[in-house]
Amino acid sequence: QVQLVESGGGLVQPGGSLRLSCAYSGFNLDYYAIAWFRQAPGKKREGIACINYEHYDAYYSDSVKGRFTVFRDNANNTVYLQMNYLQPEDTAVYTCAADGFITTVQNMCNIGVIDYWGQGTQVTVSS
Repeated sequence: QVQLVESGGGLVQPGGSLRLSCAYSGFNLDYYAIAWFRQAPGKKREGIACINYEHYDAYYSDSVKGRFTVFRDNANNTVYLQMNYLQPEDTAVYTCAADGFITTVQNMCNIGVIDYWGQGTQVTVSS
């Protein structure tokens, strides 16, 4: 069975950093594109960082570009989201997802039709 499990969320002060982890099992990550989505209460789900199986092919939403970085560690079956300069507006549930076929990483983030999803981890940015 395909499983994606997020971890690393928590409470951080504005300007701080967190690194989220997405551990996977049940599929060969080398052939899957990976997405990070977030959703705050009352707001639309937002694709913020998507990376293809070729790590240099990545997309970031305007809301996080320059602050967040997605990267993958296949040896440890994990994908990471490094989040820097966090702001209260970044407060949300962050979820990773995987798909074996995408058109482009931009479409993966913007459309959000993805085969496999984790259950999310809460990130709260507050002073």
